[in-house]
Amino acid sequence: MDTSAPNEITRLLLRWSSGEPSAVNELLPMVYDELRKMARVYLRKEKLNHSLQPTSLVHEAYLRMVNQPQVKWEDRAQFFGLASTLMRNILVDHARKRHAEKRGGDEIFVSISHADRVGKQADVNLLALDDALKNLADNSPQHARVVELRYFGGLTIEETAHVLHSSHATVEREWSFARAWLKKELTKS
Repeated sequence: MDTSAPNEITRLLLRWSSGEPSAVNELLPMVYDELRKMARVYLRKEKLNHSLQPTSLVHEAYLRMVNQPQVKWEDRAQFFGLASTLMRNILVDHARKRHAEKRGGDEIFVSISHADRVGKQADVNLLALDDALKNLADNSPQHARVVELRYFGGLTIEETAHVLHSSHATVEREWSFARAWLKKELTKS
């Protein structure tokens, strides 16, 4: 992506927010590769036999974004933050459906290696991770949002700070706390 692309994405998002439907069609080609990259990262963290493909995940997330009622788009970081949230929700919904169909026989696992700086890669059940994130959100919505944006959305500390209207140092502290909290929660189960 060239350096003018982020500004062009923001411009299209603002046009979309102001009710210009043609902006949505112009936006997709500009964000598609990055959305696919996000989807591949999500799916790479899961079991090899996962039935969703990156293309399916991107298309489903984009359709959900397009159908969001009156989102006030601000910029590229906000767009990709919402995309990460939607991808996570799609994967959790998919995991719940498969879990119900198989009565627990085919749970989906994701890697939480990014949350563990020690280096040992642990497999974590996506449903357990979702439950832990919901518990974290009940106690500290800001920490849960940082995890969502960083771990699932792949945003940098700087991009996360921008989306959350927070400082770089605050996001680093929240990210560190949230990783430790999730590690503790997930090792309990």
